[in-house]
Amino acid sequence: MADFKAPLKDINLALNAVARLPELAAMERFADASEDMVSAILEEAGRVASEVVAPTNWDGDQQGVHLQEGAVICPESFVSAYQQYAEGGWGSLQFDPEYGGQGLPYLLSVPVMELWQAANVSWGLCPLLSQGAVECLSLNASDELKAAYLPQLISGEWAGTMCLTEGNAGSDLSTVRCKAERDGEVYRITGEKVFITWGDQNMTRNIIHLVLARLPDAPAGVRGISLFLVPKYRVDAEGNLGEYNQTHTLSLEHKLGIHGSATCVMGFDNSVGYLVGQENRGLACMFTMMNNARLGVGLQGVAVAERAYQQALNYAQERIQAPAVGYKEAGPIMRHGDVRRMLLTMKALTEAGRALAYDACGSLDFAEHAEDEQRRADEKARAALLTPVVKAWCTENANEVTSLGVQVHGGMGYVEETGAAQYMRDARVLSIYEGTNGIQALDLVGRKVLLDQGAALNRLLAEMRETLNQAGDFAPLAAQLEVAVQGVEASRDGLLQGAQEDPQLAGAIAFNFLMQLGVVAGAWELLRQALACRAAQARGEDDAFLEAKQLTTNFYFAHILPRAMGFADMVQSGSEPVVAMNDAHFASAW
Repeated sequence: MADFKAPLKDINLALNAVARLPELAAMERFADASEDMVSAILEEAGRVASEVVAPTNWDGDQQGVHLQEGAVICPESFVSAYQQYAEGGWGSLQFDPEYGGQGLPYLLSVPVMELWQAANVSWGLCPLLSQGAVECLSLNASDELKAAYLPQLISGEWAGTMCLTEGNAGSDLSTVRCKAERDGEVYRITGEKVFITWGDQNMTRNIIHLVLARLPDAPAGVRGISLFLVPKYRVDAEGNLGEYNQTHTLSLEHKLGIHGSATCVMGFDNSVGYLVGQENRGLACMFTMMNNARLGVGLQGVAVAERAYQQALNYAQERIQAPAVGYKEAGPIMRHGDVRRMLLTMKALTEAGRALAYDACGSLDFAEHAEDEQRRADEKARAALLTPVVKAWCTENANEVTSLGVQVHGGMGYVEETGAAQYMRDARVLSIYEGTNGIQALDLVGRKVLLDQGAALNRLLAEMRETLNQAGDFAPLAAQLEVAVQGVEASRDGLLQGAQEDPQLAGAIAFNFLMQLGVVAGAWELLRQALACRAAQARGEDDAFLEAKQLTTNFYFAHILPRAMGFADMVQSGSEPVVAMNDAHFASAW
């Protein structure tokens, strides 16, 4: 299994050329985010990811986690790595200094989180969920709850979870049955939750569950769900841990991948909970954490793809076979054209996804901190538009990239000892959890395009055209991307015009519309970076990475951007091919 190397050059390019980190750093509130500070943070994060976290990846997959007397036991390497993570203050980068945070841009935390996920996605899920819990509490909890719980969550001393799903309520949260009953100033929570990532572990002293539950007099449906903070151990007024709060790990799921992550069935037995936000408004509060997690899952897709690419590249450089065309002697398989095609596809999809994910996350910072009110609103809408695309397109790409990683290895890829198969197994869940990619597509066409009649999408397409107008030496690529942008506009128009007449249209074309937009947006992000690399060369910078980025962009435009046309054709076909077959037809062959 190849060692993990932090892709710091590509990370820095994406931060500066696409995600607008220099503009954020110029704000007074982010004065500490100097170029030297950013470089130091990323260098050290890369070191910790490579030397501390990455070596735990094999342990997690081979050893997994297990229940011992009702408690989840992790591999010892996980506990040690987490301790070093917490001691390094890595969970505090973007959070409020009032509660122990460092007050840096959220955007700066994004590549750091990517590095943890690339090093070990199973382990990385724990800090990912904890940071989502901090976001949720920061925006929705009372001052008393913030003071009692945020410092320890931000420091990493405690960890957070998200408890939504039940056996009877998967993506449809309107059927949540978990009960909450008022008990003076607190609530008593009773019920079961399933698929709870890191619902229990032995890496932190306490676990803070954010639980959706229903009060006895709550209205039916999603409007009757409340959100509660339920600690594993209760906390006294001085912040000391007290009695066990009857949060039980009933069982662990046996999964295809992410074996090192505990996916728990959790039981709450008259557990003390504290209301977050208002009664019956819990889903709105939880969406803060869910949207954060959706961007995080898209980032996981990029991270696992990066790890799979590095593994495949290392193998392709070392595996010696018959002479390739143009060579007389045997040599590494990466000399063969089809292997190079696979490696370039892996590289191009990963780097395009990284840039798009960072770009979306940068908009969240501007949505909160830009001085102009209209810009804040536009950036908020931009981030909302891109969130389902990042989550779904980047995770679909992860499935493709990790599968190609196995293929590059040939038969050895199908053997677990090489490690290539693990990335494919780990990646498979990413298109499922935090809202399946079908749900992300419905969110994109419904809430993000139809609801505002395409206004946010139109602004994004206008940004793309601004880049095309500055393409210079990349004019041929700009012309190709212009055609692709026009294809998105045609799909948009067909959606806006047809959705009112055909109620099946949005659901039938949603996934292909999202994938079309993702492919086009990925091309745009790579072109922006290629332009930045060409400008750096014009200033006299000499680095093979600058040339490699431009060649990667050329490959993307030649081999991946044409996919947009296929997705566009499927969108234009409308709903009829999807809905024409009745239920009986599906089983008519047997």
